Amino acid sequence: MLTDAQCRAAKPREGIYRLNDYKGLYLEIKPNGIKAWRYRFKLNDKASWFALGDYPSVTLGEAREKCDAARKLVKEGINPVQNRQIERIKREQDSANTFESVAKEWLALKDWEEVTKKRRLDMLERVVFPSIGKLPVRQITPAHVLDILNKTVKRGAPTVAAEAKRTMSGVFEHAVATLRADTDPIWPVRKALPPNKTQHRRALSSEEVGQLLSDFDGHGGNFQTIKAFQLMWLTLSRPNESVQAEWAEFDLDKALWTIPARRMKARREHVVPLPTQAVELLKAMHPITGHTKFVFPNRDDRQRPMADAALRQALKKLGWATKYSPHGTRTTGSTRLNEMGYRSDAIEAQLAHAEPNSVRRTYNHATYLDERRVMMQDWAENLESWKVAAQERN
Repeated sequence: MLTDAQCRAAKPREGIYRLNDYKGLYLEIKPNGIKAWRYRFKLNDKASWFALGDYPSVTLGEAREKCDAARKLVKEGINPVQNRQIERIKREQDSANTFESVAKEWLALKDWEEVTKKRRLDMLERVVFPSIGKLPVRQITPAHVLDILNKTVKRGAPTVAAEAKRTMSGVFEHAVATLRADTDPIWPVRKALPPNKTQHRRALSSEEVGQLLSDFDGHGGNFQTIKAFQLMWLTLSRPNESVQAEWAEFDLDKALWTIPARRMKARREHVVPLPTQAVELLKAMHPITGHTKFVFPNRDDRQRPMADAALRQALKKLGWATKYSPHGTRTTGSTRLNEMGYRSDAIEAQLAHAEPNSVRRTYNHATYLDERRVMMQDWAENLESWKVAAQERN
């Protein structure tokens, strides 16, 4: 067996020569003075050698450890040369498969509205990517995840932390399914934070609704934003359903708005009866945007719809953001319509809440449309009277 002194003392010669250690390990001394560790082995009756690094960067002890590891592979029938190549390829792939790249791939596969995808990506870019976006997804640990969640909660955003946890878990699940990660690091820390309790805002009173509509009309903002807000209230549609409305969806002669399944949360077509106030609103918009695809096109790109963030920005400007959000419109509508004496089945049908029984769902659609026409006209007239009363109070 070699000693370190022999390795140091070995001088180059005209030709390559070897100093043998044991069990196939030897030091190869080249004419240019390089001393290279080699492991000679035989696999499937074929002789080969495996490079272990150069001396003295790799010491005698380290060379023996590497040789032992290679020898174990050979005993298992694995060629250490090929195994090194495979490991290098895996490292390169892991390096390319960063959390950010896998997250964007996962997001692209989701059957969500573009506005939902954009909102989720925005959260990732603000909360998650700065910490782990550039890391190979296979190398991310529960400690990385817990650090992100703790920081988000400490800055007073438990709801965002809960969304980040769900999103990261979805990304890791996709990574595991595509063999780019071995485990979901969310699982060990899934209960580390207290459960997030969503604070649902209460329904607005009729006086508050009137004041809100009066404030919004008079805030001097974008005409389109005001009209999109009014359409949402007149139809009790979701904010994104209103701001992304397309002209092709409306039959103003029949006073109907047919929202296609692709734009609905439940992925089912939804027919909305339009009160006369909504028809008049759309007729007023048509000379302005009727030549475009969208009733409320984006200010900067007319080929895209406006974003529902425009509604939230206007509410913030008016000081309503802490008392009401656009998603709360439907809660208010449901509460007030129940108080007005309308049947809950008709109200639920108007809100497009899922009916699990498909036969009953079809029956509801056919039976309640006429009732919903009356209900929504009554609703629109109440909105108008509440707004007038608020203006008179002011």
